[in-house]
Formats: sequence, C-alpha cells, structure tokens
Amino acid sequence: MEYRTSVNLAGVELKNPVMTASGTFGSGAEYSEFYDLSALGAVVTKGVANIPWPGNPTPRIAETASGMLNAIGLQNPGIDVFIERDIPFLRQFDTKIIVNVCGKTVSDYCEVVEKLSDQPVDLLEINVSCPNVKEGGIAFGQKPEALEEVTREVKKHAKQPVIMKLSPNVTSIGEMARAAEAGGADVLSLINTLTGMKIDIHKRAFVLANRTGGLSGPAVKPVAVRMVYEAAQAVSLPIIGMGGIQNSEDALEFILAGATAVSVGTANFANPYAAKETAEGIRAYMERYKIEKVRDLIGAVGCIC
Repeated sequence: MEYRTSVNLAGVELKNPVMTASGTFGSGAEYSEFYDLSALGAVVTKGVANIPWPGNPTPRIAETASGMLNAIGLQNPGIDVFIERDIPFLRQFDTKIIVNVCGKTVSDYCEVVEKLSDQPVDLLEINVSCPNVKEGGIAFGQKPEALEEVTREVKKHAKQPVIMKLSPNVTSIGEMARAAEAGGADVLSLINTLTGMKIDIHKRAFVLANRTGGLSGPAVKPVAVRMVYEAAQAVSLPIIGMGGIQNSEDALEFILAGATAVSVGTANFANPYAAKETAEGIRAYMERYKIEKVRDLIGAVGCIC
C-alpha cells in the first residue's frame, strides 16, 4: 500500500502535514545543523515586521509547570534583512516557506505583505496577536471587527495565500474564525499563546520584565485541541493546529479534531528533532492502521454532540 502524507493548504501542496511554529525555529539555520529541513512539510519563520523591532526588556522567558512563558516581544531584524538573508537560506531546502508577519497597524502588515509579493515564499501567516496601537493596544485578534478588517486589507495586497493566526485570548474562537473567513482568509492557524503570569514569591516581584507573557507547551494542549475543533466546526477553511505538540500522538489529536496540518513549537527547544520525529511518527501511525491518506484522518472524530 502506498501511504500519502501530503496535504493541501489553499492550493499549496505540503509533502507532509508537519511544520514549525513561528518564533520557535528562527528561520531554520540552527536546526539545519541537526537534520535536513526538507523532511518537513513547511518551515514557518519567526515574525517579521516592516522595520526592526528590538523586543521587550529582559528577563523575558520563564519556565512553568509543563510549559514556558515568553515575552520576547517579536524581536526581529525587519523585512529588508529577512528578504536578503533568510529567504535565500530556506530556498536551499525542499520544503514550503511560510512567513509570519507582525505589525502594529494595518498599514504595517500591508507594507510587509507587499514586499513579499514578488518573493519566492509560499504562504503568509498573519500574527493578529500583535497590539493594535490605534485601538489602545488591544490585539487585532481580540475583536471580530478588527480581525475582519485586517484580514480584508492584507488580502488586497497579498499575492500568496493568507493564513490568519488566531489568538486564544477570546470569548469565542468560533466567532473569530468566522470573522477571519469573512475577511477572506485562505487558512487559519491556532492557537497562539495564552496570556499568563509568574511571580517570584521570594523577591515579591514579577518574573518577567513585561509582567505577562505567552504560555506555551504541553500545558496548553487540551485548550488548543478544543479550540481547533470549535474552529473547524465554525468554518470551511483548512486549519493549522498548534499548542503543546511534542510528538506524533499530540499531532494526531489535532488532525482528528479537524486540523489539516500541525505546527511544532516549544518542543523544539527541548528536542531539536521534534518536528522531524513528529512527521515520521504520523507516517508510522498510518502504516500501523493501514490508513492510505492522511487526509482521511482530518476531522475524523466527527461531531461530538
């Protein structure tokens, strides 16, 4: 039997459903020393903005039970350096390139998207957890109207398919998924990190200089699986699921809940082979249960009423 691990995201064919989560893999240079990045369905880059961002003051990372908090603040060198340095590096590998885009205004996003329009990248992932400076710092992804607006404007400028990366820090993920779909999104990815906090009881002070940070890792997985399921029930768009994936068993939960593809994030810090091993594990699962196409597993748990 021939086992087919390929999946399709808005017309872009990935050799397997496993990619890396933005912010956990850089642009792949460090990890390419461990294995050939061609083993992955796609590499998702660290967030890139229209100008260099310095990020937040330190300390900005803290370990938690079954996870970590980060308040990096989307530090990045800006789109011009990214185009000159990172895209040529990634083009060496037989994998798809997904560029994560961040911004503080709608025009920021559109400027980056325009600069990427003639670049050899395959999809654009729009990070709507960024603070909207014109709305008092509320994230674009926390208000349906703002999410729909930024999606619609980005689509006007994008030449590649657009993935909207949804924030979990909302009342209804289904409502946000529908807003992104209404704005013209081609794909959804979720979840981004949950907002959390850690306090040093001996110093009686916040552990992170930013006070709050994004919680990721195994602790968030049950929440992420539930949100992927709810989003899949709300819209007809393909979904990239993420949040606490450490291995193929975790990844398969997301796929069965309705995700077409998955992203491995925090696990990369503890195990640089995590994404590659996840892809291999999914294929082994298919062979074990004689599942010819990974697509047959997408949303296979059905409607739980």
